[in-house]
Amino acid sequence: MFLPGSPVSDPSASADLPPDATAKPVQRRVVLTGALLCMILAALDQNIVNTALPRIVGDLGGLAHMSWVFTAFMLTATATTTLYGRLSDIHGRRPLFFIAIGLFIVGSLLCGMARSMTQLIALRALQGLGAGGLLVLAQSAIGDVFTPRERPRYQGIITGAFALASVAGPITGGAITELLSWRWVFFVNLPIALAALAMIFLGLKDTVRHERHPIDFAGIALLVAATTALLLLLAWGGGEFPWISVTTAGFALSVAVLFALFVRREKRAPDPLVRLSLLRNVTYARGVMIGGMMTFAMLGSTVFLPLYFQLVLGMSPTAAGAMLLPQVVGMMITSVIGGRIVSRLGSGRAFLRAGIAVEALALMSLGWFAHIGGGAYAFMLSTFCLGFGMGMGMPNLTVTVQNAVPYRELGAATGMMTFIRSLGGALGVAASGTIMAQHLLAALGRDHASLSAGALHRLSPADLAAIAGVYHHALMWCFWLSGAVMGIAFLLTLGLPNTRLRDRIEDAAEA
Repeated sequence: MFLPGSPVSDPSASADLPPDATAKPVQRRVVLTGALLCMILAALDQNIVNTALPRIVGDLGGLAHMSWVFTAFMLTATATTTLYGRLSDIHGRRPLFFIAIGLFIVGSLLCGMARSMTQLIALRALQGLGAGGLLVLAQSAIGDVFTPRERPRYQGIITGAFALASVAGPITGGAITELLSWRWVFFVNLPIALAALAMIFLGLKDTVRHERHPIDFAGIALLVAATTALLLLLAWGGGEFPWISVTTAGFALSVAVLFALFVRREKRAPDPLVRLSLLRNVTYARGVMIGGMMTFAMLGSTVFLPLYFQLVLGMSPTAAGAMLLPQVVGMMITSVIGGRIVSRLGSGRAFLRAGIAVEALALMSLGWFAHIGGGAYAFMLSTFCLGFGMGMGMPNLTVTVQNAVPYRELGAATGMMTFIRSLGGALGVAASGTIMAQHLLAALGRDHASLSAGALHRLSPADLAAIAGVYHHALMWCFWLSGAVMGIAFLLTLGLPNTRLRDRIEDAAEA
């Protein structure tokens, strides 16, 4: 998919100016607040469920399928990001924000009312339809009102808020689960979503271009089908059917054919869902690939980290959530301070490389401490280093990718970047879930692997010790896999050119 040359510019669109390029300071702050709330929602929803999972499967059952509580959410979020990005370039960010937040509110409300694991998984998929828009539109809205050179400072603030919500999610989820019910971990989203809706309504201008563009429904269908087939293969392979089997070969062939048809469709569509021409830009193409690998590594490890603290180290849900506090401290330090430094320097490549290198080392250390049976303080040190690297890497990668494209394609470019990140995260969660399922089935058999968390508490101490040992070994391999993938992402940063951040929103991107 890496094509030679540079992006093809449309002369008729070269004069496009961002509607909010001259936004007043008050309007900028309102838009920034709305974007912050949207990112907080996305972070909370990915993390607040973590510490509540044992109670959820205790009430609803289905321990062997608990990874689908994450995978279903990320599947629909992944499939819709490119659609939100493309439509926001055509019809403006504002109406798409209303749709995304509305879907998220409905999904959160219904998730809190679920009566079975099947219902919860389906409703998490509905929630993901809105979350996909929150992620891409929040980042695009920042690009509407701030220049590329200003963005590191504000992307740093967003990353800091994301970090705060990430650690607040497990802690809040654990406290809510113990004091009230796991259902309230979904209901808590509602007031934040309504506040975000109000900020977007008040601050973001209507940017509709009043142009007619056909929606690429065929491209949407092929992308959803290909992504679903890939995630099903990862989730069911080795569990529902052997890796070496006719079923596995059929799934793999389906994935290859569907993605090939999607690429073929996008090359021929009059108004494609994904602009493949963007991948002719080396900085952009390499940047989105690095982003996908970073998210694979991060979610493939940290999603199940609270589970490790509870099942292996014997912590309560609240204590397991508090174990992530060092991560958010490190992340906030480097994202806020580093963002200001990069805005002054006008280039963030050095910060990006250093951040990813620190993340890779931190993830490998998690695997090592799990291997030697390290205690709580060892894991706190690793999570601090992990957050320290994330604060340097995440915002600078976003700014680098957005700086590589012209403003008129900001939504489409951000949508594709968010799609690759979401796909990487979904693959990471599915891969870790597969590793855990394989170890559970091999060591305990199907009867024990399908036990609910409530049933686990009724087992003998010897059986509980055996299950904790299996989780210990399985999650150790998840950490090492994540560290290896992050290491490859660091190698890819060595080929990124050192481009300057533009001083105006509407300037043409460097080829």
